[in-house]
Amino acid sequence: MKFIVAVIKPFKLDDVREALTALGVSGMTVTEVKGFGRQKGQTEIYRGAEYTTNLVPKVKIEAAVPTELAPRVVEAIQQAAHTGAIGDGKIFIFDVAGTVRIRTGETNESAL
Repeated sequence: MKFIVAVIKPFKLDDVREALTALGVSGMTVTEVKGFGRQKGQTEIYRGAEYTTNLVPKVKIEAAVPTELAPRVVEAIQQAAHTGAIGDGKIFIFDVAGTVRIRTGETNESAL
């Protein structure tokens, strides 16, 4: 199993969710986060005054998927979240040692 974490622009969340649902991803966790990478923050105008913020709003998506599905999930996220502009985000892929569904006690891929 693989654990995929993607940090994307907030307005791309629905596109990514639809792409993952189409692949059969049965669940994911979504968290609103703030951070920066090469963007180094951004400059905005609020009530006529310009100000700089060091942390940019993002959305973090986490999903555990079967190993054989992982490359397609990564590709789907990349295509759905792509705008071509700086700050499109990152995708991280981790190995999962095990999974347990608390309610039923199912383990590993049957717990997904």
